[in-house]
Amino acid sequence: MSDALKDADPLPITLLTGFLGSGKTTVLNHLVRTLPRTAILMNEFGEVALDHQLLQKMDGPLALLSGGCVCCTISGSLSPTLKNLWMARQKGDIPPFERVIIETTGVADPAPVLDNLLHDNWIRARFRLDGVVTTVDALFGMGQLDEHFEAVKQVAVADKLLLTKTDLVPAGTVAALRERLATLNPAADIVTVTQGEIDPAAIQTLGLWNADTRLLEVARWLKPQRYQPAHAGALGGRPATALHDARIQAFSVVLDTPLDRYGLQSALSMLTSFRAENLLRFKAMVNLAGETQPVVLHGVQHVLYPEVKLDAWPDDDHRSRFVFIVRDLDPAFVAKLLADFSGAAQHPAGAAP
Repeated sequence: MSDALKDADPLPITLLTGFLGSGKTTVLNHLVRTLPRTAILMNEFGEVALDHQLLQKMDGPLALLSGGCVCCTISGSLSPTLKNLWMARQKGDIPPFERVIIETTGVADPAPVLDNLLHDNWIRARFRLDGVVTTVDALFGMGQLDEHFEAVKQVAVADKLLLTKTDLVPAGTVAALRERLATLNPAADIVTVTQGEIDPAAIQTLGLWNADTRLLEVARWLKPQRYQPAHAGALGGRPATALHDARIQAFSVVLDTPLDRYGLQSALSMLTSFRAENLLRFKAMVNLAGETQPVVLHGVQHVLYPEVKLDAWPDDDHRSRFVFIVRDLDPAFVAKLLADFSGAAQHPAGAAP
C-alpha cells in the first residue's frame, strides 16, 4: 500500500443516498445516537430534518448532536463545507470527529459528489471515501426502480444496500426485491433495516482500505465471482426494451496477459469521456506490463479514482479482473475495447490461467 495510506489515515466518508422516502433520515437519526464522533453533512434540500431532540445550541453554521456528533448543512460546493469542518476540528471548536456521513437528497446523482471528493487535492489529503450506502424502500422500491432511473443509479453505485420497511410488505415481495437488487448490483451486500435501527459496523469499512486491520482487502471489495463473465464476441447491440432492468448489465471481464498501461488508459478514457452516462461503475485489479505489483482501479461514470498499487498479489491468479455495471452498453463491446487497446488475451472468468 502507499505511504500516504499508511501514515496519513485520512478520515473516512460514507455517502448515504436513496430515493425519496426510502428512510435515509430515519437511519441517520439512529446512527447519530449510536455512532459517536461523527460529522453529519446534510444537503440543503434534504426533505426531512434530523430529530430536533438530538440538537443542542451551538454558535455558527454547525449543530452539536448528542453523542459528540456534529451536523451542518452543505451550502454551495461540498469542498468548502468539508474544509470548514476540518479547520474547526483542528482548532478545537468542535468535537474531534473521526468520520463523516454525507446525506444526499432523494433524487441526487451520487457521481458529482464523488467527483468533488476525489478531485479536490486538499480534501483527498484529509478525507477518503469509504463507501456508498443506499436505502431502498421495500414498500415502494419496485415502483421507484420501474419509474425513476435515479433510483436505479443509486442502487448501481452502492457498496451496501439497506432494505427498509420490510415489516410493511409480504415476505414474497421482499424476496423479489432482494433478487432484483442483487441483479442490478451483484457486489453490494443487502442488510434489512427495521425502524432505522442498524449496527453502525454495517456501514463502515466498505471500501478497499480497512482502517482496523490497516490492509487493502481486494477480494472483499471486488467480488468478481458474483458477476457474469463477458467475452469479446459478436456485439449484440442495445436492448430494445425500455425497462430499466433490461438496460442494466453487470458483468466481469478477465484478461490473461499483462496489459499495456497506455492502451488501458486509452480504453478507460474512451468509456469515461464518451460513454460516462452508460458506465455506472467499474472496479478492477490489473496486471500491467513491466510492473511486478498489481494496480487497483475504480470509476463511477466520468469519475476515475486515483489508482492504488498493492504491495503484492492477493493470490496466485495474476490475471487482470474487471467488474462493470453499465446501462445501454453491450458487455461484449466493453470486453473487446479493453482487449484491443491493452493488447491482452481473454480467458473465461473463473477458469484457470
